[in-house]
Amino acid sequence: MKALLHKIRSQFAGIPLLSWLLGALVAVVIEYLVGDTLALMLGLAGIPAIFGLSTMLAKPLLIPSTMLYVLLIYLLPAYVVGRMTRPLAESLLPKLPPWLSLLIHLLLLYAALHLWSNLDDYRLLVVKFICIAIILTTSLNLVNGYMGEFSCAHGGFMAVGAYVSSILTVWWFVYDDVFGPPVLPPVLGPFMFPLVLIIGGLASALAALLVAIPSFRTRGDYLGVITLAFTFIVKSLFENLEVVGGPRGFMNQPKWAGLPWTFAWMLACLFVIYNYVNFTLGKGTCAVRDDETAAEVMTVNTRRIKVVAFLTSAFWAGIAGGLFAHIMGYINPGTFGVIKSVESLAMLYLGGLSSITGSIFGAVLYQLLSEVLRPLGMVKWIIIPLLLLGVMLFRPRGLIGFREISFEFLRPKKEGKEVEYAPASD
Repeated sequence: MKALLHKIRSQFAGIPLLSWLLGALVAVVIEYLVGDTLALMLGLAGIPAIFGLSTMLAKPLLIPSTMLYVLLIYLLPAYVVGRMTRPLAESLLPKLPPWLSLLIHLLLLYAALHLWSNLDDYRLLVVKFICIAIILTTSLNLVNGYMGEFSCAHGGFMAVGAYVSSILTVWWFVYDDVFGPPVLPPVLGPFMFPLVLIIGGLASALAALLVAIPSFRTRGDYLGVITLAFTFIVKSLFENLEVVGGPRGFMNQPKWAGLPWTFAWMLACLFVIYNYVNFTLGKGTCAVRDDETAAEVMTVNTRRIKVVAFLTSAFWAGIAGGLFAHIMGYINPGTFGVIKSVESLAMLYLGGLSSITGSIFGAVLYQLLSEVLRPLGMVKWIIIPLLLLGVMLFRPRGLIGFREISFEFLRPKKEGKEVEYAPASD
């Protein structure tokens, strides 16, 4: 039995990631062509939203039909195409420079996600929220992981970015009862949307500077207390500003944050944070985490390092807030309260500290769990905390804490060779 399991595992492990992505793309195309027909033949109401997992929880009698659908649409095509394209991938990938190999993988990933999400509005919304969650978790990891501090302010920073970018888009490009006719031609709006997001991110960074000035004069848990207070202050501020709707919320934002924009901003965040932690500022940030006194002795300007890391983290939280506002077309102060900060912390500690790979994994896993367990209602808020508690007990550093998947995973794996991990930058 053990030998059989090892043989089956080796059959899957030997297929390069490029072949799996090609298989996923073909599987999505097959679903696009015959998914509705097969779902009706199997007695399903329609195409399962998230691989049928939520359907199986909501209606246990449909478990056999749903599993058969997933097998025929996803698993078999992905495996067959993966096996067929394995020789091509194994001959092509070693000849490509790493940047080109990464680009090809990202293009295939986006193509598969784009087709998969276009089949259902709910899928599209989930994919966008996952991209935003990755931005939030990765940026928070810069402070709580690489710098070794504890911040609870991501909900507040996200709120600042969301409201500032929303006010600008409505004031500049939308006719609104409060702001009146648009200041600029609405046709320019989609082209200036990146600028609006950057301004929202800068506003969040400025708010972070106001937090950093007093809090980084102290050490220990004071940053956590101050950032938690900041989140409550920001929420209360927007609840009492009638010009932006007060507790009723702010609306009329154009829904410009499509999947291409959201995916592109997620990649930009990962690129910036990855380069940040692997160069001078990142090395200084890790030195502060390991021993701040020793870092000061080694001429590291610890105060500057901490402020820059904190502002960078807040900037990307503001970008995430702006994207969220222009996905929903409506924001409410309650959305960005302490619960949003707690969710960011949960995703971070689930995936693992000081690991960009862990941030991605934690964000994706948490968001999928939240959606898959939705049919259980309030019970899901018992299951998810119990899972987090289990991770904290048995994997205190998180599932992929202080480790990064090496870029070698893009190349074909030799028989019996495991996925290689590299220690996170120290």
